[in-house]
Amino acid sequence: MNDRVATLLDGRRSRISRALGRALAQPEVHDSPLPENSREHLLGEARDLYWNELEWENLMEEEATDDGEPLTELMFPGLLAFVRGLLLTETNPDALAPAEPRPQVVEDLLRFLAGRLLEIDEQLAADEGSAEQLEVERAATDRLIDLVLHRYHGLDATDVDALERAG
Repeated sequence: MNDRVATLLDGRRSRISRALGRALAQPEVHDSPLPENSREHLLGEARDLYWNELEWENLMEEEATDDGEPLTELMFPGLLAFVRGLLLTETNPDALAPAEPRPQVVEDLLRFLAGRLLEIDEQLAADEGSAEQLEVERAATDRLIDLVLHRYHGLDATDVDALERAG
């Protein structure tokens, strides 16, 4: 599945790059390497946020438009804030610690999300589980990948508007 995950993410990045007409910026990386156990811990926290916020939406069904499409930005506020924190490059002068961007954890999260999207597609093709709930999760996860990629590559509101117009 790793090849399919890489292909999915590479395709998304290529589509974004083509739509913007430029290469995507790469995030800043902190000088000191992140120990593997810390990296896995942070990824575990991100996965937990994904599952918890998804389950909350399944229970409450409050973050959807009138046509039933999920409002992903509102479904995953904690996860998106966590991603922003992992990519933070500047802190306030009175901050107790300097910024330590960890984009490698965001890349790990992107691989997790892409893998989950492929799993959902397989479940839908095999007609496993609740198709309606899987469709909502698929739409939300699909959009979440784009939102995380936007943050990972430092896209601003103008870039995102251009992407939305490009379809």
